[in-house]
Amino acid sequence: MTSPFAFTRALCRTPAPSAVNGIRAGGGPDPDFDTLAAEHEAYVATLRELGLSVDLLPALDAFPDALFTEDVALTFPEGAILLRPGAEARAGEVAHIRDALAARHRVLLEMTGPGHVEGGDVLRLADRIVIGLSDRTDRAGATELAGLLERLGYRAEVAVTPAGVLHFKTGCSLIDARTVLAVPAMRDCPEFAELEVVLTPPGEEGAANILRVRDTVLIGETWRATQALLAARGIAVRRMATEHVARIDAGLSCMSLRW
Repeated sequence: MTSPFAFTRALCRTPAPSAVNGIRAGGGPDPDFDTLAAEHEAYVATLRELGLSVDLLPALDAFPDALFTEDVALTFPEGAILLRPGAEARAGEVAHIRDALAARHRVLLEMTGPGHVEGGDVLRLADRIVIGLSDRTDRAGATELAGLLERLGYRAEVAVTPAGVLHFKTGCSLIDARTVLAVPAMRDCPEFAELEVVLTPPGEEGAANILRVRDTVLIGETWRATQALLAARGIAVRRMATEHVARIDAGLSCMSLRW
């Protein structure tokens, strides 16, 4: 397997004005579209600054959550896999990203159902891929996806996402090839038994969805204690504005497909 964060390319989608109506589990204020668009623009610019070639797809106003490209597909150097989102409102997004992935990948596989998987539940480790069961990813979907991953040369295993954690990667992300940043509820995840698990500081559970890109970790700018924790480990940290993205239950990994 190649490195889980040595990316050279990424695929993003421009936010549509309808993004302010994106799916969210709780209450809270609506995002401001101009601020959300600025956060996304800064995110794309940062990926490019870190050396990635980023392609930007046009906005899809009919699909408010379409800027979160990671949920509808998986991308690897060996090929891409079209997923089946568990949120019914997002099912139509797959058709709108198929051609873009086919143009960029020699192999394009596709889930056919009846199960569902969203990319936010798929964590790539250095030696395997973990598929977390959640309200958006079921066991039938995880089983089908594991078979497709095997065709690309990747070993997969299925995990249980703790109650109250929206997506598996809402609660955990890679710091490096042997270290995971996780919320306390995921401290004892069996899939992390051979890894070092670093817990988010108290009150900063929202920091768990970091994004490692090459030698740099992207993190929400408000999570100061977690930033200090990472810096103390010698990790290069890039602080990102994510307040309005977070208002629609999303984080840093959601906004791109990377390979």
